[in-house]
Amino acid sequence: MERVTLRIPKQQIEEVEQMVETGEFPNRSEAIRSAVRDMLKEQSEKRESSKPKSADRSWAKV
Repeated sequence: MERVTLRIPKQQIEEVEQMVETGEFPNRSEAIRSAVRDMLKEQSEKRESSKPKSADRSWAKV
């Protein structure tokens, strides 16, 4: 796993800390990794839904 340094507004860090304190995440790093995974999944789903339907079946083209 690679280390990344980033700056996040204090209020957002406090909200992440609250999620850690309530047990939603084991630590800040895992909370942020989860947010990144969700963002990447959402972007992937948007790309997939904007593809033309025929692109889903390229094997059927003659």
